[in-house]
Amino acid sequence: MTQNNSEPALKVIPLGGLHEIGKNTCVFEFNDEIMLLDAGLAFPSEDMHGVNIVLPDVTYLRENRHKIKGMIVTHGHEDHIGGISFHLKQFDIPVIYGPRLAMALLENKLEEAGLSDHTELRTVRPREIVRIGNSFLVEYIRNTHSIADSFSVAIHTPAGIVIHTGDFKVDHTPVDGEHFDLQRLADYGERGVLCLISDSTNSEVPGHTPSERSVYPNLDRIFAQTEGRLIVTTFASSVHRVNMILDLARKHQRSVFVVGRSMLNVIAHARELGYIKCEESLFQPLRSLNQLPPEKALILTTGSQGEPMAALTRIANSAHRQIRIQQGDTVVFSANPIPGNTISVVNTIDKLMMLGAKVIYGRDKGIHVSGHGAQEDQKLILALTRPRYFLPVHGEHRMLVRHAETAQSMGIPAENMVIIKNGDMVEVSPSGIRVAGQVPSGIELVDSSRFGVGNDILRERQRLAADGLVTIAAVVDTTGVLLSKPAIQIKGVAQPVNQDKLQQSAYNAIETVLANRWSEMVVGNKADAIDWNALQGLIEQELKRLVRRELPKSEPMVVVMLQWPEVQRQVKSQRPTLAAVSAQ
Repeated sequence: MTQNNSEPALKVIPLGGLHEIGKNTCVFEFNDEIMLLDAGLAFPSEDMHGVNIVLPDVTYLRENRHKIKGMIVTHGHEDHIGGISFHLKQFDIPVIYGPRLAMALLENKLEEAGLSDHTELRTVRPREIVRIGNSFLVEYIRNTHSIADSFSVAIHTPAGIVIHTGDFKVDHTPVDGEHFDLQRLADYGERGVLCLISDSTNSEVPGHTPSERSVYPNLDRIFAQTEGRLIVTTFASSVHRVNMILDLARKHQRSVFVVGRSMLNVIAHARELGYIKCEESLFQPLRSLNQLPPEKALILTTGSQGEPMAALTRIANSAHRQIRIQQGDTVVFSANPIPGNTISVVNTIDKLMMLGAKVIYGRDKGIHVSGHGAQEDQKLILALTRPRYFLPVHGEHRMLVRHAETAQSMGIPAENMVIIKNGDMVEVSPSGIRVAGQVPSGIELVDSSRFGVGNDILRERQRLAADGLVTIAAVVDTTGVLLSKPAIQIKGVAQPVNQDKLQQSAYNAIETVLANRWSEMVVGNKADAIDWNALQGLIEQELKRLVRRELPKSEPMVVVMLQWPEVQRQVKSQRPTLAAVSAQ
């Protein structure tokens, strides 16, 4: 749709959360002011070797850091707040507004990262209005989701009112009694909503998403029928689910042993804020687990997604220091695998079964419901807000398309919506919505060192995992003589290698380089002024060609290490270090 260039236009730039599940991060920009909405993370795929978390590329925010006026947080899930501490190391966010539970969890993250003084955290309550800069007034509207204290937001801008649903489901019987403030959405629908930006996660699912309460009787039945130890895993941040599990533990007279740092952290904050109500005596220290009869113990643990370092995964691998699976144990997965985690979850289930546990899992058991609204829930939001324009977000491409089709069925013309990807710059004004360009987008990877893993490093790791490593070390003196045969090590290469032959061939290749090119390496008139770096490059080139010839069916990484006399003199009697290292 053509826009009137004289009208004020709001820019909406998602940096994460589109064509994917996770790392939800959105930029709202008007004139020279930027407001951020959420900043999440995602978990790595199997080919991201050694990577712990995945973040969106925030080059655009680094380049425009002077425009950032603040952030609004919708709720406390990791895919919405998990990236904030990493971003604060790269640019300032003057103030962050959010619900009490989300701010408590974020405060912990900032303290652990040593960033508590890098921003100001402010809590908000339902229908509270906050100002970000001169361009944004934001009203927090209570919604229902799989975590307590979750909100949609109404963003007042000079271009008009934008409703962002955040993650939501329409739960008419919420566990905590906090109902979705549908009336407030309807009020905005009466006033006029310029654009609705809405969660698309379950847009392919017909009907309504069941209430969280529907899980209770099925879990109750499992508690009643289980005679041995009961091990339950769910998302640590699913406060309503955790609250029900603790209530069932009290009802069935089981002591609770909480395992997993994130589970301990969330329960502590939720109890402090009143979202979980139970007696302290319900919890027992893990060291007393074996002192209780099996039928009196409930182990509540992280690991529902098969995460490598989570407690349940370590238990399944017999690697947990304090818990071992016993005959008669029952393990309950009160969560479904999120996309990309299915194989990890299935492997964990298999291992638990092989150790003798009974495992209860699967959609047919009725022990998990989604936290995201299905098609009829999405229709209700569209009907209440009656937006002029529509922007589906938070989902893979097919989910965005299906959500747009639902919006069309509700009377929104196709030309009044856009299907976008991360980095697209959407301009919306009273006269139109369009994709006006792109900003840098992609991913930033972080490993256990908390340093970024660049594309070159990731490619090296992938190559090492796929084809192995060949290292070749050689020593050359100041007269251009190779002092001994090269030392060769081969790791992870499946193709058979005649190592003696490869060593002799490498010796010959280096000798040829020295015979033909040594005179070029002498700099000026001094015989000992050698361009060792240039020599290193020539020898690398020849040895890489040699390895490709000798191992035509493999493509191992080749690391060439050349040692020369300067290093030997520097370290004197110590063992010489390597003067140069190069990796293919």
